[in-house]
Amino acid sequence: MDTLFFILAKVAGILIRPESWLVLLGAAAFLTSLLRWFRLCRLFSALTLLALVAVAVLPLGDLLLRPLEARYPMSPALERVDGIVVLGGGEDPAASAYWQQPQLGEGADRYTAALALARLHPEAKVLFTGGSGRLRSLAGAKTSEAAVAESFFRQQGLEPERLLLEDRSRNTAENARLAFALVRPGSEETWILVTSAFHMPRAHRSFQDAGWEQLVPWPVDHRSRAFVDGLGWNLAHNLTMLNTAVQAWVGLLAYRLLSGSR
Repeated sequence: MDTLFFILAKVAGILIRPESWLVLLGAAAFLTSLLRWFRLCRLFSALTLLALVAVAVLPLGDLLLRPLEARYPMSPALERVDGIVVLGGGEDPAASAYWQQPQLGEGADRYTAALALARLHPEAKVLFTGGSGRLRSLAGAKTSEAAVAESFFRQQGLEPERLLLEDRSRNTAENARLAFALVRPGSEETWILVTSAFHMPRAHRSFQDAGWEQLVPWPVDHRSRAFVDGLGWNLAHNLTMLNTAVQAWVGLLAYRLLSGSR
């Protein structure tokens, strides 16, 4: 059942991406031109053009991401930390396997923030959770997110006895559940949760539902900017931001609906 839900979620994730909507609009314009439905063709062509210009000029993704990224305070001061949980998503396992060295991506702040926290709290464990969230990895991933994390943290001098790895999870709910099963944190223990700011609302709720009690959100990788700073012509960046924002909001809504029905 978990695998079926994972597959359905991935397919739905592709369909809700704004870039998929743009492709469908373009396909509709092409199909109606073949059928000589010229009024509909002009309509779909105009909608495609307007959508492309709006995405290229307006930082719509920033507007949608900002409420998620502002939900948790920045870096609270802590006296005692028993462990640091780092969520996968800041690495590129395929490129890491190809080049035989850790390759980090947009969410690399998850790694660097966790490393800084580990140095600030030398007694704390560092738990990385992440297997592979790609559909093609159902038969087994060549390199897991956890394998990349292990290589990175050891290269940075983190003691092997401090590093805990969970390499089977495929989504946030599994991150929380499998990580909790691995360490079984006591109610008196304080752990820090490190993930991207836009992902933190869903991640924090998932970990709380899995049984984590003293869990301090540590949002990093803030991506939104002031609206005026995002105005301009930047189709590739704005589309990426919009894809991220839509998936973050839909993922949070879906989790609330599914967790509320149990």
